[in-house]
Amino acid sequence: MSGFRNRRKKPLAATTASRSQLMKAIRRQNTDPEIITRRILYAGGFRYRLHCKKLPGTPDIVFPGRRKIIFVNGCFWHRHANCRKASMPKTNIEFWTTKFRENVSRDRSKNAQLRRAGYKVLVVWECETNFLSNCATNYADFCPMTSVRN
Repeated sequence: MSGFRNRRKKPLAATTASRSQLMKAIRRQNTDPEIITRRILYAGGFRYRLHCKKLPGTPDIVFPGRRKIIFVNGCFWHRHANCRKASMPKTNIEFWTTKFRENVSRDRSKNAQLRRAGYKVLVVWECETNFLSNCATNYADFCPMTSVRN
């Protein structure tokens, strides 16, 4: 196979209109990692509220009676440290650097507001939902079953 070369074609650069369509297709709520997290919690007997708009940051999962909150963050958008999914786009680097910096800053601010309000916050990263048994253990440690039900 000395003459073999990889003949894969480079993907075509997306036009502004097609890139806009791709970005619009990214969901804010009910993402696959969030649904996986909710299924694990529900199967473990936990009951919760979703996307509570009254709280800072509109948390993904809220246990009001326990005053605990779970955010399910995408590794790319929220810049999960040392994660391969948190790659930097090759084009428009200045825009993306600013965007990501603002996202991380907003996350920290909202988490601090919630903690000051008496909530405990758990951040679940998209890549962590690939390991279901670890997720179930983390959730049980974060929010053990008690007599309080919400």
